[in-house]
Amino acid sequence: MNDVQDHPELLPMRLSLGPLQYFWPRQQTLDFYQQALDWPLDVVYLGETVCSKRRELRLADWLQLGAQFAERGVEVVLSSLALLEAEAELAQCRRLVANGRWRIEANDMSAVQFCRELGVEFVGGPTLNVYNLGTLKMLVDDGLRRLVPATELGRNWLAELQATAQFEGYRLPELEAIAWGRLPLAYSARCFTARALNLAKDDCGFRCIEYPEGLKLASQEGQEFLLINGVQVQSFEICDLAPAITELRAAGVSLLRAYPQRQNMPQRIARLRAAMDGALTTALAGTGSGYWQTRQPGLAASASPVTGAP
Repeated sequence: MNDVQDHPELLPMRLSLGPLQYFWPRQQTLDFYQQALDWPLDVVYLGETVCSKRRELRLADWLQLGAQFAERGVEVVLSSLALLEAEAELAQCRRLVANGRWRIEANDMSAVQFCRELGVEFVGGPTLNVYNLGTLKMLVDDGLRRLVPATELGRNWLAELQATAQFEGYRLPELEAIAWGRLPLAYSARCFTARALNLAKDDCGFRCIEYPEGLKLASQEGQEFLLINGVQVQSFEICDLAPAITELRAAGVSLLRAYPQRQNMPQRIARLRAAMDGALTTALAGTGSGYWQTRQPGLAASASPVTGAP
């Protein structure tokens, strides 16, 4: 063990922009990433992770954007779909893995298999279902060099993982935590947006483009608690771990992920960067710590007072 492995709080911390989860018009998407070129990012994830029918940008477009970020010194990662259902999607995933320039974020075991076959390293996305050190070791043998733990795994799980790894003398790969944005909770072969609009999935009319931050879902009592985003279900509450930077660093997390949103994104990136650099940060209104601090239900965990605006 070296000093950094023994003392994870010594790890330098970096900032990433996660893959776009929503379906935005082509020009809006391009404009967003043109602005992001000037943000203080260390890593950017590019590509479609939710639905293969979202084709405003093609692989060539993502590669072109990647080249622009790479010129700015930003690490580029190409993200794969979280749910592969058809041969065409498998073929597209294989092309992604074989891009020849950048790592991919494998969000499905099919992507892991392609990486193993081609002998390329990859980032393990939050939908790979890694829940113990044994599974992580197998994926590292397959080429995993960074892990984004599953959404529901917080500080308690990370502490257990670190303890087990230290006991076995095993060096963990780089760990990346979701620090800002609505959390991806689940994926389904059924399109929730199409269902909500009484449309067939195969004839959806790409209507999720009309909901650039998802479609709100409320309980029978009228309390908004989820967002539906095509085949994806998200948390309604925004996860904000900027106030937990010290805990994240102590847990061995060296990369913080912010998911793209339409509004106030430059300010959110700047706020995370300032928190990473030591600025004192309090939680913003309408946000919570997701699954990081507790295993309580999210609504109970977010009951503490907060200030500001998301």
